[in-house]
Amino acid sequence: MGLRQWTLKVRRNAGLYNFSRICNPVYGIFTGGKKRPAFYDIDSTIPTLRQVDAAYPVIRAELDRILLQQDAMPRYHELDTDLIYSSGRYHRSSRWNVFMLYCYDSLPEANRELCPRTCEAIAKIPHLNQAFFSILDPGKSIPAHTGPTQAYLRYHLGLVVPENNAPSIRIRDEFYTWKEGESVLFDDSLDHEVINKSDGIRAVLILDVMRPFPEPIFTANRIFRHLGVWFYGPRLVRKANAFRLQNSPAQQSEKLP
Repeated sequence: MGLRQWTLKVRRNAGLYNFSRICNPVYGIFTGGKKRPAFYDIDSTIPTLRQVDAAYPVIRAELDRILLQQDAMPRYHELDTDLIYSSGRYHRSSRWNVFMLYCYDSLPEANRELCPRTCEAIAKIPHLNQAFFSILDPGKSIPAHTGPTQAYLRYHLGLVVPENNAPSIRIRDEFYTWKEGESVLFDDSLDHEVINKSDGIRAVLILDVMRPFPEPIFTANRIFRHLGVWFYGPRLVRKANAFRLQNSPAQQSEKLP
């Protein structure tokens, strides 16, 4: 294998967090290892997320407008091929769309122009890794899987949740059912799945935030985060920029000054 081929392979693997896996044994010392919690109290863990909760009305309004163009949004595996089974093959006829707003310091500017108030809200969160809308078609479930690293915690803000058979997420052996305007914080590295037998679209805002480790582990985690900054973020945003939605007149008039 030549240097160029080796470099490309490293870039692909780094983009999928594979290097972060090597830190999990160390992270586990501070998270509780296999006995670590599935869900976390937002107020005592990352209280700044309550500022995103408070912005629910404007976030919901911006989502409602872009949902009119859901057909133009990418499916998750079209941005990240690591999700090819969950997004592209499992319940193949139903879509798992994503609308990226922030990814490891890379900014999909066209998307952000459509959701300025949402971007204003998420900008208040320190140590943010990713932010995006996650949209499931009616009946679209996500099979059991684990995120590769304990480096971050995942936040969901319920935006559109069907009343009939509201979908839920299982984290290990605990369940949570989304509610509009309600948020939840959980460990994405544990085995989890989405059970969805609803007859409507389910949409949430997802934020991945660095886990608040004690020092010096937190600083070490910030160093490893640069793998995402160098490799993962630019690649995903480059792909996201290929899926452009149109500005509506209402969105054009509501741009931030």
